[in-house]
Amino acid sequence: MAVRAVRGATTCENTMESVFAAVEELLGEIIRANDILIPDMADIIFTVTSDIDKVFPAAAVRSMGIVNVPLLDMAAPDIENALKSCIRIMVHINTGKTNDDLKHIYLRGAKSLRPDLAGK
Repeated sequence: MAVRAVRGATTCENTMESVFAAVEELLGEIIRANDILIPDMADIIFTVTSDIDKVFPAAAVRSMGIVNVPLLDMAAPDIENALKSCIRIMVHINTGKTNDDLKHIYLRGAKSLRPDLAGK
């Protein structure tokens, strides 16, 4: 078994409700698409753009009942012309799958970040 990373991103409004809904949707889709069991999660890292400042994405994960997985929230670099209102995620999992087997998930406005994954 190896530790692999699954990536994803989404966009949301700068409210607690919108951040929670976006994170729950994104992480739920990552879990579903990759058949991830919570005990197989090594950690989850989030980055948020500077315009999201009402709540930490990790708080949404805790509200989902995921309480034994280490979580980390970080600020994304403020890059000119970068997508705004964006939450990015990296979920490290213990798995027998290869990198080619993993499905990275980009939702809402973040689909523009990885057009190569559209329709997969």
